[in-house]
Amino acid sequence: MTSTQKGTIYLVPTPLDFGCDTSAPIADVLPQATLRVASGLTHWITENAKSTRAFLKRVNEVAPLTVTLQEMQITELPREIHKKGDHQGEFDAKPLLALALKGLDIGLVSEAGMPAVADPGSSVVMAAHQLGIRVVPLVGPVSLLLALAASGLNGQNFAFVGYLPQDSAARLQRIRELETLAMKTGQTQLFIETPYRNKALWEALLKGLQPNTRLARASGITLPTMDVQCHALKDWRSSHAIGDSPTVFAIGK
Repeated sequence: MTSTQKGTIYLVPTPLDFGCDTSAPIADVLPQATLRVASGLTHWITENAKSTRAFLKRVNEVAPLTVTLQEMQITELPREIHKKGDHQGEFDAKPLLALALKGLDIGLVSEAGMPAVADPGSSVVMAAHQLGIRVVPLVGPVSLLLALAASGLNGQNFAFVGYLPQDSAARLQRIRELETLAMKTGQTQLFIETPYRNKALWEALLKGLQPNTRLARASGITLPTMDVQCHALKDWRSSHAIGDSPTVFAIGK
């Protein structure tokens, strides 16, 4: 009796235009090799099944799917980990990988960008390592690194700190803590916000930072409407309003 060879978990990046009014052609942001692998997968673990089907429809336009969408097996991660994340090791994803243990390849996907980076999925990757399942990250856009590279801030020492508090007082305190850390160590501090809260965060940054602190924002990355700017706080003008496109923010020297 021979043992079944284990499948592979592919980390499949998606375009960064989820929830945006416009989108870029998928072949402009994902290489053919990534599209080819995605088109051949029939089993998926995802943040949201609806957005995954929409993504696969776009893949199908340039790399025909092996099976129809109706034949795909798409499993959603538990809703609760979308809010608090799954990087703490509290969620056991091993049961989701039963088919990979039987030899089937599985794609891990989130709504935008690289799964498990500022998105759910790390529990699946960790479970794969624990079960001896091969993990292969595919090439595609990662908004945090694209924003950092375009900001001109320190790309040798940086940290992604996730979301800032929603409470205004706690948010202002956190902004000042991150500024102090950036000024003391030179470490660029990257963070994000739910797009409809961009304006509130932006106003808090303009209010809370010191005049010479450099503040960057990168909105609509990879889209035709992309806007990346970085200035000392004193040089940001009131005319620089912010919209509700997905945005990465950064503080640095």
